[in-house]
Amino acid sequence: MQAINEIGQAAQNAAFTIGQLATPKKNQVLTAMAEALVAATPTILAANQQDMAAAANNQVRQVMRDRLQLDAERIADMAAGLRQVATLADPIGMIDKGWQTEAGLQITQQRVPLGVIAMIYEARPNVTVDAAALTFKSGNAVILRGGKEALQSNIALATVLQQVLTEFDLPAAAIQLITDTSHETAQALMRLNEYVDVLIPRGSGQFIQTVVQTATVPVIETGAGNCHVYVDADADLAMARDIVVNAKTQRPAVCNAMEKLVVHQQVAAEFLPQLAAALTPYQVELRGDAAAQAILPAIKLATEADWGTEYNDYILAIKIVPDIGAAIRHINHYNTQHSEAIITNNYAHSQQFTKQIDAAVVYVNASTRFTDGFEFGFGAEIGISTQKLHARGPMGLAALTSTKYVVLGSGQVRQ
Repeated sequence: MQAINEIGQAAQNAAFTIGQLATPKKNQVLTAMAEALVAATPTILAANQQDMAAAANNQVRQVMRDRLQLDAERIADMAAGLRQVATLADPIGMIDKGWQTEAGLQITQQRVPLGVIAMIYEARPNVTVDAAALTFKSGNAVILRGGKEALQSNIALATVLQQVLTEFDLPAAAIQLITDTSHETAQALMRLNEYVDVLIPRGSGQFIQTVVQTATVPVIETGAGNCHVYVDADADLAMARDIVVNAKTQRPAVCNAMEKLVVHQQVAAEFLPQLAAALTPYQVELRGDAAAQAILPAIKLATEADWGTEYNDYILAIKIVPDIGAAIRHINHYNTQHSEAIITNNYAHSQQFTKQIDAAVVYVNASTRFTDGFEFGFGAEIGISTQKLHARGPMGLAALTSTKYVVLGSGQVRQ
C-alpha cells in the first residue's frame, strides 16, 4: 500500500503548513472555495448524475439515493457552510486557561491542530465539503475516503477545493480524496499510524463498529442513530404529532431521524390514531408492542430486534410505557447515545429526562432532526460523536483541536 503511505506523508507535510496559517488567510481561502463550488455547479451535477444512474442500476433504496443526490440548492448549502465556517472564531491559538505557579512559571493551555484527520464515510457528498472546511479552518490536513456510490461526486468536489488551494499557493495535499474504494485500501488507511492522528468514520452502526474493530489509529465513533421520541402523559399532543412527523419523515435516512416512538399509556389511545393518520401520506410502516397493536390493530407486532434497529427508512416502532421511568429505562437500553427527545409540559419530567438519558443530545419539545453542526451554529460538522472521550455530539472546529501547555520561565530550576 505504498500509495496510501505517500498520501499519508503528503498530508502530514501539508498539515504543518496549514497549521501555521493566519486566520484571515484561512477565511479568504474558505470564501474562495465557496465561490468556486457555486461556479462549478454544472460540473458537479454532471458527476452526481453518474453516481445517481449507477445507484439506480444497482437498485439502491430511494431513501439512500436521497442522501446521494445533489442539486443546485444543495451545492449552494455547501457553499453557505464554507462561508459560515469562515465567519467562526478560529480555535487555533485560543487560550483555554492560564495561571502562575508557586515557582513563578507562567502556564497557558492553548488550542492546537490535531494534525492529519482521516475520514471514511458512505454515500453523502456533502461530507466531503463539510470535512474539508472544518479541518482546514482548524489547521489540519484531511484524507477523505468516501463510498463508491458517491465517487464521481466526491472527485468533482475535491477537485474544486484543491484547485483553490493551489491558487493560493497552498499544498493541495491538505485535502486529499482516496479514489480507490476497495476494502483493502480502507483497511490500510485505518492502520496508517505513522501519519494519521485520528480517524472519523461516518455511516451505519455496523460500518462504524467494523472500523473500530479494525483500526489501529485512534477512532472517534460517530453517527449511528437509533433515536427516540417520548410522548409524556403531560404532552401537548398536537405538538407531539408535528414533531414525530418531522423527526421521522423529513429525511428518514439520516442519523438524527427518529426511529422509535415511546408513548405514555395515559395518552396512547388518543395520540396513536392521530399520529397514524398524520403519517399515512408518507407511507410509514408502523410496528409496535402488544399494547400499541391493541390500539392500532393493522400494525405489525414489533420484535426484540426492532427495538435496537436503525431503520434509515419509512419505518417506525412504537413502545407504550406506564411512566417516565420506564420510558427512560427503555431508551437507555436500546439507544445509540445519539439524540433523544421528550415531549412534555411537565417541568419536573423534562428535567428528569435530560438528567437521566444517556445521549449526546437530549431535547425537550423539539425534533431530533436539529442534531446537526449547521443547525447548532458550527457552520458544518465533521460528524456527530456518540462516544464520551474527547468530543461528544456535533463536532465543530473546537472538536478538531487538541491542547498544548506553553510554559514561560525566567531561569527557574526544580529543587
